[in-house]
Amino acid sequence: MKSMPRFGRVAAAMVVFAASLLVSNHARAQDKVRVGVFPVASTLPLFVAIERGFFKENNIEVELTRLIGGPPNVAAMIGNQIDASAVLVTIEGMNANLKKPGVAMYISLNSQNAKYQMEQFVVRKGLEIKSLADLKGKKIMSAPGPANVTMARAALAAAGLKEGDYQLDQLDMGQHVNAMTAGTFDAGYTLEPNATVMSKNGVASTFEAGVIAKYVLGNPNANAWVGGCALTSDFIKSRPDVARRFTAAWGKAIKFINDNPAEARKHLIKNTFTPDDVVQTVPLVKFEMVSNLTPSDIADFQKFIDFSVKTGTLPEKVDVTKYLQKF
Repeated sequence: MKSMPRFGRVAAAMVVFAASLLVSNHARAQDKVRVGVFPVASTLPLFVAIERGFFKENNIEVELTRLIGGPPNVAAMIGNQIDASAVLVTIEGMNANLKKPGVAMYISLNSQNAKYQMEQFVVRKGLEIKSLADLKGKKIMSAPGPANVTMARAALAAAGLKEGDYQLDQLDMGQHVNAMTAGTFDAGYTLEPNATVMSKNGVASTFEAGVIAKYVLGNPNANAWVGGCALTSDFIKSRPDVARRFTAAWGKAIKFINDNPAEARKHLIKNTFTPDDVVQTVPLVKFEMVSNLTPSDIADFQKFIDFSVKTGTLPEKVDVTKYLQKF
């Protein structure tokens, strides 16, 4: 058999090379990342990245699993059932890291305070409540998870109330508006967008917001880094390039939110419990990539986690810098 002419060999090689690129690009397009989703306003970067095509641009396909609250997200991360949590309360993330170091590596953090509101105390219509101290003897609902309950109790304690002075029950976020409408609780420690929806419906009103910054950090304008997007270290180590591209898409989503908040808010519709007629009035947290945190930001974060150790929510001290992931 005659050997293939040199030109033919080059052409054949080019065809093989082109085919390999197509296979490679196709494979990259199939890079799947399993993400735990908590449908609250602080999950906005996920919705923006999906619907604006930022994940697609980075050859990422996200597989979403609805997980309400921190504990289910932590369990899924420890069990390697998800690669990332779109919004994981930092107290619960650090608690997970004490059990399995590196299971929750934060690529972004969300700040809450008087300006960037997320957690807030609301009171049902018809009940005269002007301060947290007025909640003595009242029945209060709380967003689920030990971190939320701890922060609610901490704020109430700062107002001079002991645990026996009130009744505090965890309630699924999807039931908060209905519970206030039915008058099941006198007040509630809830998250956005529920507080805005309650106000719009006239069933409850906010009387204190930014309570973590005020009562825990001692400054209503401090950055209470209460939640954020976290990746598992198993995911980062086993697929570093995919993790890097996921983070790049997340960062682009945060930039879009910060540059176009009104447009970004539209992504809360259908993805959270936010009706069309209130979406533009829903407060947003401050979204920040870990790579952009200042020394002051990190100090606030450490103070918040140290408080959680002091209250017994975390069993031992945690150095937060060990669990901040930059790419």
